[in-house]
Amino acid sequence: MPPRTTPMERQRRLGSELRKMRTAAGMSADQAAGLLGLDRAKISNIETGIRTINPERLRTLACNCECSDQSYVEALVQMARPNGRGWWERYRGSLSPGLLDIAELESYAVRMRTAHTAHIPGLFQTSDHALELFRAVLPPLPEHEVALRLAYRVERQQVLEGEDPPEYVGVVHEAALRMQFGGPKVARAQLEHLLAVSERPAVRLMVIPFAAGTFPGAGQTVNYLEGPVPQLDTAQVDSSHGPEFLGEEAQLAKYRAHLDWMERIALSPQESRDFIRGIANDL
Repeated sequence: MPPRTTPMERQRRLGSELRKMRTAAGMSADQAAGLLGLDRAKISNIETGIRTINPERLRTLACNCECSDQSYVEALVQMARPNGRGWWERYRGSLSPGLLDIAELESYAVRMRTAHTAHIPGLFQTSDHALELFRAVLPPLPEHEVALRLAYRVERQQVLEGEDPPEYVGVVHEAALRMQFGGPKVARAQLEHLLAVSERPAVRLMVIPFAAGTFPGAGQTVNYLEGPVPQLDTAQVDSSHGPEFLGEEAQLAKYRAHLDWMERIALSPQESRDFIRGIANDL
């Protein structure tokens, strides 16, 4: 995989994992500081994501914490390595850090699972559809920021367009398909684009029709990003204040269960394409 940067969210996650490793071994922060030749404040900064740790010290800590899962340790080492700047860093200072963290986590993911009830997945939105969404924000965004968000959205979509894209499993509710953002012409073009991307080998897109009834997490957007090892999975959910990132096992298990339920009641990929085509033809 190509080099990747470590923005705020991944660095915070790395620190959180190191703190869990240390506390599970019964090691105090002062003991960790002595072991690694650092002062207590630096250990605190590492564990809160303010600063990172070099790979050698990370391996020393893992060894002394008797962490025997070498795949997990090596995944942490990769997170700690200094990497080149990702494309999203060009937007640092112009867009919120949370938006940039989503792009970085998508870039790092080996598999994505998503669920959308009211919106088409951002990775599959046409420019016209996305513009309608950005122009419906309150308070209204100035046009230069609308253009900036659109450029960022288009670059984000390239994560699924490379030679070896991550597997994408997405569930979209019928409600999202019937939203005519921008009017019938824009909506039809969006559905036709969704049909086209659903044919990609790495994409498995499924529709939950109204007739499927109740399911957990209705109305919530969920992006579940699988890391190189299960311990480094991340669930990202939208809120009125921006994206939230969840990494505790209980939280991850909850959203895996939500997605499992949705995938069970959804139409098959081919049935879903036929369903989408039928809605598009009615516009």
